[in-house]
Amino acid sequence: MEAAHRRVARDLADQIAAGLWAPGDQLPSRASLARHYGVHEQTVRLAMALLRSRGLIEGEQRNRLYVAHPPVMRTLIAPDRDWPHQTEQIAGGTWKAGEQLAARLDVPLGTTLHHEALECLDPGGRSALIACTWWRGKRRPHASYAAEIEVMQLDEPQAHALGLTVDTLAYRVMRTRLDAAGQPTETADLILPMDRWTIRL
Repeated sequence: MEAAHRRVARDLADQIAAGLWAPGDQLPSRASLARHYGVHEQTVRLAMALLRSRGLIEGEQRNRLYVAHPPVMRTLIAPDRDWPHQTEQIAGGTWKAGEQLAARLDVPLGTTLHHEALECLDPGGRSALIACTWWRGKRRPHASYAAEIEVMQLDEPQAHALGLTVDTLAYRVMRTRLDAAGQPTETADLILPMDRWTIRL
């Protein structure tokens, strides 16, 4: 059975998608919505938190909320460029190289790697992409890079970090930095939601 706050959030999201409220419109008060749906105000608060995490509404939690403007579409043209805005580390530590990472970094299977996952924020403080990086030993400068692109579905941690639903489609850019001799120095997965990005290489 669907939780009450998820039912309220789904109905409000459907109404926003149908154009009942336009970007910038103020939503009814929580008390009004609670009466309309026949639920407790705390249920409405949970529904609003869910809608905020998905980027559908904006505003301070204790004040009135507004329908969010659609996220800005960005174009990725340089996968090797460092993110120019604020980042927040969401994971870090060591990682054992599985088959794919071992091949990408040209290291033996099971090699201990350093790992870092960053949530990259746009100038407005919204999640724009996730960058997961792995490297062996000390980080070294690189001379070039190679990149491959595929389409994937977000898993639960990725979706949570980006404020989206599980199984949302995203681009996965697998970028490997190389030294002057062509040897890998580090590899990264750049996770870019398809509703926020186009790619032009």
